[in-house]
Amino acid sequence: MKIGKDIYEIIFFARAGQGAKSAAEVLAQAALSEGKYIQAFPSYGPSRSGAPTESYVRIAYQPIRLHEPIIDPDTVVVLDDTLLKNKNIIQNLDEEEDLIVNTRQDKDFVQRMLPDFKGNIKIINANEIAKDVLGQIKPNGIMLGQLIKVTEVVKLESLLNQFKKIFEAKIGKTMTEKNLIAIQKGYDYLS
Repeated sequence: MKIGKDIYEIIFFARAGQGAKSAAEVLAQAALSEGKYIQAFPSYGPSRSGAPTESYVRIAYQPIRLHEPIIDPDTVVVLDDTLLKNKNIIQNLDEEEDLIVNTRQDKDFVQRMLPDFKGNIKIINANEIAKDVLGQIKPNGIMLGQLIKVTEVVKLESLLNQFKKIFEAKIGKTMTEKNLIAIQKGYDYLS
């Protein structure tokens, strides 16, 4: 976590089915395993595949007393670049903060979509990595790897351990191992 921050706040913008809620849960559990205080919760409208969603994560070194959606994030993670049309994505995100986008486009594309954003843009083609590693387009793990590389909000080892703990019984050992590889690839990606 950045030194001097009381609470580190992250918003995941995604479409239903891309795993943003699961990503928020894994990140929060990784922070909890490191002795930090956490909150993780989703916000979405009608439950239908492909609908826009938001998931929020707060991480702190002391108890968190806030109980409302995040309105001034430190980092925004976008799992689907078609959501860049929503200008609310960069609301209250300043020039010292990070925008991490899953896209096959370049940084200039993101800058053209969000010309008012002056912060740090990190891009990663998480869909392609997911397809290669997992055999399906599930970008959430790859985006988590990139997120913790950029922010250092939790350790990679904590994230990998929590992913395994949460999902191995649900998705099996083989898919869990593939997801751990995907997270590592997201972490190693140079954006």
